[in-house]
Amino acid sequence: MTEPTVHILESTEATISPGMIDPRRPPALAIDSGDIVSCPNTWTQWGNQARFGMTFADREPLRKQFPAGPYSNLGPVVVNEAQPGDAIECRILRARPIEWGWNSFPLGVGALPSDFAEPYVHYFRFDHDRTTAPFVEGINIPLRPSMGVFAVEPDSEEPISAILAGPYGGNLDLWELTEGTSLFLPVFKPGARIWTGDANATQSDGVVDQTGIESAMEELRVQYIVHKRLTVAGPTIETPDHWIVMAFADSLDVALPNCVRAAIDFLSVHGDLDRRDAYALCSMAVSFRVTQWADQTGSVYTATPPRTIHAVIPKPVLGEALTERIKTSLRPAS
Repeated sequence: MTEPTVHILESTEATISPGMIDPRRPPALAIDSGDIVSCPNTWTQWGNQARFGMTFADREPLRKQFPAGPYSNLGPVVVNEAQPGDAIECRILRARPIEWGWNSFPLGVGALPSDFAEPYVHYFRFDHDRTTAPFVEGINIPLRPSMGVFAVEPDSEEPISAILAGPYGGNLDLWELTEGTSLFLPVFKPGARIWTGDANATQSDGVVDQTGIESAMEELRVQYIVHKRLTVAGPTIETPDHWIVMAFADSLDVALPNCVRAAIDFLSVHGDLDRRDAYALCSMAVSFRVTQWADQTGSVYTATPPRTIHAVIPKPVLGEALTERIKTSLRPAS
């Protein structure tokens, strides 16, 4: 078997779209299914203008400079074989952050937009192995690097803020999407046109102040594989121990039942499980977690992140036969 081709995709003004997923941009790179893309030295937020130690006042003009959103979105990557009706698998092979990052919240955002009188920013230095970040009073934060934004372009020619999310991906903010995992996305356009941005050294379920530890990647390495005529309804993630599906809405009251339906559909379509059994399984063994909660009542940004729920479906509970059936359904040619 031949080794996959490795392509280098640098972050430059020609390959970065600040704030937006922009269909008007020409391909940053064209590859074949199975090829690997290595992205060295990705940009920090606000067009790579975020710097270690900047005060909140120093950062405020940058926020206002990018009203569509802060993310430095890299792409698009075109995968030659991808066509509408296919799915693209994004295998995260490496996600090593740079040696610093920050957590911050301006006033008027997050789950508690009115609870604090002053904005906040805290900077971190990471250890050499990128495993921990010292915080305050002896607290050490374990690092779980991921890309907050992963998207194909939806079926539209209009630019959209990368703060948003939907079946095409977008602002997923899912910490489980780290090294050794795969993200499946439906393809809406020829070539898929894949974007990524918003590097996080770590974050939690909920991301309640609206940031994890924001950073950039010393190297991001992803393998892209086209699965022909494969139906996935939206972002679908495989980790070593779980399957994860997601749902987005304007409220958690809508996102939760939508996510339950997404989990039932996933187990039914790919596992051939009776829908009633799948619903019962969701109540007994599937965890439904708040991926992201954010308000933008006082933000300079023109878009508001959706409320997001993800369903964590444990492979050990499914058993070997059902797990293998799902794997075969999602990778029919492998």
